[in-house]
Amino acid sequence: MDRQPYLDRYSGTSTVPTETKSPITTIQPEDTPSQTPWYNPRGWSLGTKLIASTIVIVTTLAAILIPVEIIQSKYPNYTPLNYTLADTYSGPTFFDQFTYFTDEDPTKGFVVYVNKSMARHLNLTYAAENSAILRVDASTPNARSGRNSVRVESRNTYDSGLFVFEIIHTPFGCATWPALWLTDGHNWPGNGEIDVLETTNLGSHGNEISIHTTKGCKMDVKRKQTGQRIFTNCDNVTNGNSGCGVIGDEYTYGEVMNNHGGGIYVLELRDAGIRAWFFPAGAVPVDITEGNPDPSRWGIALADFPSTDCDIAAHFRNLSIVINIDLCGELAAQKQYYDTLYRCPATCSGFVASNPGSFVDAYWEFRSFKVYRAS
Repeated sequence: MDRQPYLDRYSGTSTVPTETKSPITTIQPEDTPSQTPWYNPRGWSLGTKLIASTIVIVTTLAAILIPVEIIQSKYPNYTPLNYTLADTYSGPTFFDQFTYFTDEDPTKGFVVYVNKSMARHLNLTYAAENSAILRVDASTPNARSGRNSVRVESRNTYDSGLFVFEIIHTPFGCATWPALWLTDGHNWPGNGEIDVLETTNLGSHGNEISIHTTKGCKMDVKRKQTGQRIFTNCDNVTNGNSGCGVIGDEYTYGEVMNNHGGGIYVLELRDAGIRAWFFPAGAVPVDITEGNPDPSRWGIALADFPSTDCDIAAHFRNLSIVINIDLCGELAAQKQYYDTLYRCPATCSGFVASNPGSFVDAYWEFRSFKVYRAS
């Protein structure tokens, strides 16, 4: 406040009054800057704020994406194992090592699974020195309650191993749903499922190799395979229990495979992962034919399910080898397959009931199964 001189009313002289203390706190000058700490965003310029925001975004994305990239680039060490023969399924006793499933089909197929004596009586299972056959009834003229067929499950169970399936003929035809697979039927899906061969109807689009598990097994990771992957979440409650599938080409199943003399499928089940190879007749590695199989020599597998994001040992155990030919059911009768893809006639169940002659090619023929254990 400016102090202006005024006349002393008593003396008539000009004086400047003495300043008195004010009870009000002295106000700081307006041009004095506030001292904001450097780490307080309120004091940052617009450019500084933009730089800081960019750093935060980049750091956050790195924290999310780098672990994903690490998982996707990882791959298990498939160290070569020394395999020795443990079990052989072949010759006239082939089916003696299996039990015959006779319950109602759990997948709602238009099929009646018969017992061992009925299967032999109807010639639906037959084993000789050089091959074993499992077929669908192709003679009953009107199967109103479902057509007779067979489902067998091995008495021996497996947690790991190398499985060599020598196949002469695969089943095909409208309404068929054949499969060669491994599972624990009493503890499904807890102990997992591995479908080595599976397709529906004419099967002309190739074989599908797949695995089905409970929660916690995914295949959105680095894989080394020649087949085309489908889904990557193997949990049975996702994608309609499609599992994690891999599709082979037309030579891997059905009439095309049969016309080329069949071939050998090999499944390797180990803690590092699950792999499957297909070798057409005439192109089987020598080490397999000589009984000393060595997967490290075979090149890239048809299907690869590594343990990167799936604990294989925890998800697959106590597995039996299962062979069956279902009819219609939850998969083969689906419109997208039965009608759209393969253009099969009538309704699925109606076709099965009234056309026995259409199932003459609906049979499996095997030369042998051999199971090797790592030693």
